[in-house]
Amino acid sequence: MMTTSFIRRHVLALAGVLALGASLNAGAADAYPSRPIKILVGYSAGGAVDAIARSVGQRMSAILGQPVVVENKPGAGTNIAVKALIASPPDGYTLLLAANALAVNPSLFEPAPYDLERDLTPVASVGRVPVVFSVREGSAIKTLPELVAAAKARPGGVTVATPGNGSTPHLAMELFQHTAGLSLRHVPYKGGAQALTDVLGGHVDVVAVNALEVLPLAKSGKLKVLAVMSSERAAVLPGVPTVAESGYPGFESSVWYGFVAPAGLPQPLQAKLHDAVQKALASPEVRDQLAAAGGVTLPGPAAQFDKLLKTDAARYGKLIREANIKPD
Repeated sequence: MMTTSFIRRHVLALAGVLALGASLNAGAADAYPSRPIKILVGYSAGGAVDAIARSVGQRMSAILGQPVVVENKPGAGTNIAVKALIASPPDGYTLLLAANALAVNPSLFEPAPYDLERDLTPVASVGRVPVVFSVREGSAIKTLPELVAAAKARPGGVTVATPGNGSTPHLAMELFQHTAGLSLRHVPYKGGAQALTDVLGGHVDVVAVNALEVLPLAKSGKLKVLAVMSSERAAVLPGVPTVAESGYPGFESSVWYGFVAPAGLPQPLQAKLHDAVQKALASPEVRDQLAAAGGVTLPGPAAQFDKLLKTDAARYGKLIREANIKPD
C-alpha cells in the first residue's frame, strides 16, 4: 500500500519536473531568436502578399533584433510553400505569410495537400483587403443592382473575369451569385492582370479582383468599381458601397493575410512571435501600406486567427463542393 509520504514525495518530484520544463521553455523563449527568421511566401516576388511580408518582416526584424528574410516559393496554388513550411522544424525560425488559399486548398485539391489543425500553428492575422466588382468605364452596368438586373434578364449571359478557379475573387463571385440568386458566367484567367486587360478591352463584362489590383485603374477613370465585398467601405474608395449596403445584408468576402508556423511550435515562441507581429501592425509604415491597398490591419489574439481559418475552411469547403469547383 502506498503511504502518504510516498505519494507526497512523488507529487513533489512531478512538480519539480514540470517546473524544470517550464523553466527550460522560458529560457528558450528568452534566448529566441538567435539567428535570422525566414518568411515563406507562396506567391511571386512583387505581388501583394510579397510586399506585405517584406513590410511586416522589416518591422519584426527591428523588434526581434534579428534579420527577417522573405523566400518566395510560388506554385501549385501556394501548396509548395505550405508543404515547405510543414517540413520545417517548429523552432520559430520559419513562418509562412498566407492568404485565403491556406483555408481553401484542403477542399479544392484532391487529395487534401495538408490538414489545417494537424499540420499548422496559427500565429497572427495581419490584414484584410476587400474583393471588388468592377466594370470598364462606359459599361452599361453602372451599379451593383444594375449588374443583378442584367444577370437576371440574361441568366448566364453576364461574364465575370477572375484571377483563376478557386481564387478568393472567384469564390467571392460564387458566394455572391448564390446569395443574389444569379447565374453568372465565370471566365477564369491566370492572374488578375490579364483579367483586368480583357475587361478593359470589352471582352468580359465584369471583373472580380482584390482592391489593390483595381485601384490604379479606378483612379485613372478606366474602371468603375461597383461594390466592395468587405463588411465596411474601403477608405481608398469612400464613395463605393459595400455589397451589404447594396441590398445583401451580412454579405462579406475579403482577401486576408496571416502568419502560420509548423505544428508543434512551443507556446512561448508562438507568444513571442505573435507579440512581434502586433507591434509591427501598430507601426505607421505597415498601417499605411495596407491602407494604400484599400485594406486594414487585423491585430488580435492567435485564437481569433485560428477561428478565421476554421470558419473560412468550412464556408469555402461547402461552396467548393456544392458548385463543384476544380483548381486550374
